Amino acid sequence: MEGALLTIIVPVYNTVEYLERCVHSITAQTYKNLEILLIDDGSTDGSGELCDKLAKEDERIRVFHKENGGVSSARNVGLKEAKGEYYGFVDSDDYIEPEMYERLYAIIKKLGIMMAQVGRDEIDEEGNPLPDVCELVEYELGITRKELFRDLLMHKGDASFCTKLTARSMFDDLEFPDGKLNEDFRVLTEMLVDITFKGVAVIPYLGYHVFYRANSNSRRSDKNDFSQVYGDSVDHADVALDATEDCCWDLIDVAFRFCVCQRLQYLLHIPIPQMNKQKEQYCAIVKWMRQNWWRSMRNTYLTKKEKLYHTLFAIAPKGIRQIHAFIRRK
Repeated sequence: MEGALLTIIVPVYNTVEYLERCVHSITAQTYKNLEILLIDDGSTDGSGELCDKLAKEDERIRVFHKENGGVSSARNVGLKEAKGEYYGFVDSDDYIEPEMYERLYAIIKKLGIMMAQVGRDEIDEEGNPLPDVCELVEYELGITRKELFRDLLMHKGDASFCTKLTARSMFDDLEFPDGKLNEDFRVLTEMLVDITFKGVAVIPYLGYHVFYRANSNSRRSDKNDFSQVYGDSVDHADVALDATEDCCWDLIDVAFRFCVCQRLQYLLHIPIPQMNKQKEQYCAIVKWMRQNWWRSMRNTYLTKKEKLYHTLFAIAPKGIRQIHAFIRRK
């Protein structure tokens, strides 16, 4: 008997070299009841035309063309057009193993849950493996809502929706935040507020392959993007702290630790010339660090090193960064 329809949403932006490999890895899935939504986000390299060509090869593919608006806006188009009972997401320069969705759907049905997750790895443009971002589990693992929330706040686990299959109902009234980076963490955090969310099953299967391109739309590392990357992470951390206050009081100290760490990352990476009174978010972060210094010192989840950095940045953030930059150059 054929299982539920799964909707696989693929935002596409200027990945013409890799798109065919990505889409073929989805059409080759052993689980056949799929609809594949290719969302062309204003590509200028021929990716949009390639989407149309691929759609002619497989009737399960539907293509949508839109003006460029970023990964979140493209995913949101997919959410509005999706017809499946479960949603999966694949980035258009990545690719997946043939049994990925069959295995994810099987464990979801077996356990009666709303989300399941596989393992992932990363490879660079030369095909070299990168350090593991998420350790592959050795056996099937069930993680409760609170355990998952705690893992994410402790910088463990995997927040990416690309490694997951998620019930449609979990996206009710939810969208990916337009113009934000690290958007998966934000949306997953909002899901974790829902007490009907039973948790996630993690299976020992390396199913998702991240193809790391330095100039990827979602993986940029140039200095101009540092402020947004780390600034958005600070905003998401505050959302997570608010969420713990709503539903998980026993995780508030863990969430506060997360807020401190995300701000430390911001202050360690923002370009020094941007550390000035004209940078509104920078000023707000420094003010927060000063106002919450004593709370940080009493937090048992922060390390001595993190508390030291908090103290130094609360006193003289720009001066500490200049010293830090000088030491790194030596």
